Amino acid sequence: MIELRHFVNDIKPYKPGKPIEEVIKELGLTGEVMKLASNENPLGASPMAIKSMSEKIADSHLYPDDNCYYLKQRLSEKFSIPMDNTIVGSGSVELIELIFKAYVNPGDQVIMSEPSFIMYRIACQIFGGERVAVPLKDQCHDIDTMIKAINTKTKIIIVDNPINPTGTIIEKAKMDHFIKAVPPSVILVLDEAYCEYIEDRSYPRGMDYLKTHANIIVLHTFSKIYGLAGLRVGYGFGSEEIIGAMMKVRLPFNVNRIGQIAAGAALDDEQFVRLSLENNDAGKAFLYGEFQRLGLSHTPSYGNFILVDFKHDAKKIFEAVQRRGIITRTVYEYGLPTSLRITIGTREQNEALVRTLQAII
Repeated sequence: MIELRHFVNDIKPYKPGKPIEEVIKELGLTGEVMKLASNENPLGASPMAIKSMSEKIADSHLYPDDNCYYLKQRLSEKFSIPMDNTIVGSGSVELIELIFKAYVNPGDQVIMSEPSFIMYRIACQIFGGERVAVPLKDQCHDIDTMIKAINTKTKIIIVDNPINPTGTIIEKAKMDHFIKAVPPSVILVLDEAYCEYIEDRSYPRGMDYLKTHANIIVLHTFSKIYGLAGLRVGYGFGSEEIIGAMMKVRLPFNVNRIGQIAAGAALDDEQFVRLSLENNDAGKAFLYGEFQRLGLSHTPSYGNFILVDFKHDAKKIFEAVQRRGIITRTVYEYGLPTSLRITIGTREQNEALVRTLQAII
């Protein structure tokens, strides 16, 4: 056997939600199969993005713009942040990897909540970081314990706001306190993948802190509300120092040509974003009521998903629902064996989910 690098055996690979085609093949399903597993936009992709892609698909023989110039320009205009403070990646997950690639030496400490997005843990293992896992408190980030965990070895702190998979947030007053407590020598990563779904004024926008804190990087994605998960485009904002370091370690042409074009168009599709937000809010309210009626414990969410606790091994529920043509997501790897993370769908999908759960329960 060829010897692996010492850390590889310890990595538990990221397990994405199963694609619809695979489930149909495995279970021999017929009729409509609904995927409520991966927090995708149930309304599909931005129509303006689809139109822009169809117009440029014939140019796929050309390499993409290596620097994502025009997309960065659009992002800079929309968010009033200089292009030199902007980076684009193959999904925000690549940007997470680039942060580790640029800054984490073996033995450097990385503080993160447990559970939180699983790729933080994997990136830490790949680059030899020492993960400091801080358990959630009441399904939320325990910022006081995270602050106490900071020491001279701390290099990065990662905060997903909202948290995947619980959907809770750090509110603005607490975030203000937290940011003040983080030393300028420590990079604070604010992963805001679901921020477009939030209109609550208590939610802190990471970009508001950038002018006064050079150690912060804010990550966003086109995979959620814009409906472009299949194109893999994420973006981030930070100081020129942090962005410059990440640019040095990225691979060339890391964001595909069609993805750049579609993302730029999606930024202008305000009508689609509004419809997606309204669908999510309505679906959330409906599901909260139905889960309560069914006696199902659930965590109020600021994202486009809801964590539902069935109080016993959720695998049987997952399998029974899947056999009826609805794909949800187990969260064993997050240490939540009795729960399923369920994406908020369309009205029809949400009603079908409730009927199915009621029949099973």
